[in-house]
Amino acid sequence: MLKKSVLAATFTAALAVSHNAAATIVLVETNMGDFEINLFDQTTPKNVANFLSYVKEGAYDNTVIRRTVKDFVVQAGGFRYSGNNANPFTPLTEKSPVQNEPKLSNVRGTVAMAKVAGDQHSAKRQWFVNLENNANPAFSENLDRQNGGYTVFGVITGTGMSILDSIEDLYIPGANTGNFAGVPLRNYSATDLANNVAVTASNLVTIERITVINDSPTTAANLNPVLNTQAGQNAGDDSSGGGGSVGSALLLALAGLAFWRRRKV
Repeated sequence: MLKKSVLAATFTAALAVSHNAAATIVLVETNMGDFEINLFDQTTPKNVANFLSYVKEGAYDNTVIRRTVKDFVVQAGGFRYSGNNANPFTPLTEKSPVQNEPKLSNVRGTVAMAKVAGDQHSAKRQWFVNLENNANPAFSENLDRQNGGYTVFGVITGTGMSILDSIEDLYIPGANTGNFAGVPLRNYSATDLANNVAVTASNLVTIERITVINDSPTTAANLNPVLNTQAGQNAGDDSSGGGGSVGSALLLALAGLAFWRRRKV
């Protein structure tokens, strides 16, 4: 699979079934640059309404990109930096969980809700961007199948994926490297980590704010989101979360579990 493939190519893949949907557009402003998310209001209304409830309260403002796995996902929405490197991330208040709506496919550039392993209806406030086609049927960590399928509720549009690719390219401490394992760090290196250089707020990728910039019902008229045709195809798709790879089951948990690096097929 080619890294950083063109988003348009993903959405027009011949093997996919597609359809149109109406949507709201939000602007995500970060200290790495801004990107827009076109939300699929009519296709995944419960998850969009849930996400927008946090947006309109400013609940995503000044939060950090908490996890990045190269060639897989960038995850955000649940934590702020505490300023204390011994306990650097403060989990934020969550609303009631939202019902799973696994209607669209987890292809590159799509935005989906994170949830607790083994509970398909456990998504609350954390979300992630798919950096690659994470719906490839050959992958054991296929996100269209795992844990009932992960709900895609939006897509990065325009040149926005260049920002996510830049975040993916930052230094990311590996497992067992301390409290910043899996966190993308700006102006920081493995040498800094080895020399115990303290991580500061300036080293983190911060979401400064998310705002609604267009609530027209026609904003998705020219988009063709790929349908999820794999949800419910194996034993790992029910609410018990059994079967399948442990990789994605743990990887997107809201409980703060460390990401496993994704195995490529």
